[in-house]
Amino acid sequence: MTPAVIQLAAEAAERQSAEVTSFGARMAWVIGLAVFIAFVYWLMRQGWKWRGALQNDLPELPAAPDGLPAHRLALTGRYHGSTTAGQWLDRIVAHGLGVRSRVELTLTDAGLDVVRPGATDFFVPAAQLRGARLDKGIAGKVLTEGGLLVVTWAHGDKLIDSGFRSDRAAEHAAWVEAVNLMNQSITREGAER
Repeated sequence: MTPAVIQLAAEAAERQSAEVTSFGARMAWVIGLAVFIAFVYWLMRQGWKWRGALQNDLPELPAAPDGLPAHRLALTGRYHGSTTAGQWLDRIVAHGLGVRSRVELTLTDAGLDVVRPGATDFFVPAAQLRGARLDKGIAGKVLTEGGLLVVTWAHGDKLIDSGFRSDRAAEHAAWVEAVNLMNQSITREGAER
């Protein structure tokens, strides 16, 4: 071997590559990130509880009475949440109204029966229905124009908008018409008395 090769070999032996990763530093970053994500989740949960506590004045949701009359309309789809009427970002979380779920909606002469598997069911008496419309968004859910059925109803001293999306969006127009006609007939009956 030539002296140059020996010298290069000696220099190479002296030089060692730097450690590519430090296991301890990597674990510290992973643990730190996990703690940060858990903290953010905890803050979100506390915010949800706080909002529910602020809405504690909302009365309990009515349950469907026994022996409902034959239904006018029925649909299956998704319940996307409830908000204060006219304020599509002011989500109501009290009494489970903030929980998204599947829904089976039934409109009868007695009112609107909202059956939510895995969440709290509720009933809106016909006298409490204020109207329905097609909209594009409610409390964190934005769809195409007219993709959401929004039913406005009174509960206690508060007007509430509840958003539904049918599995067959073509049904929405019939629901808007039926709820609005129902509201008009109830209003006329009340005015005649």
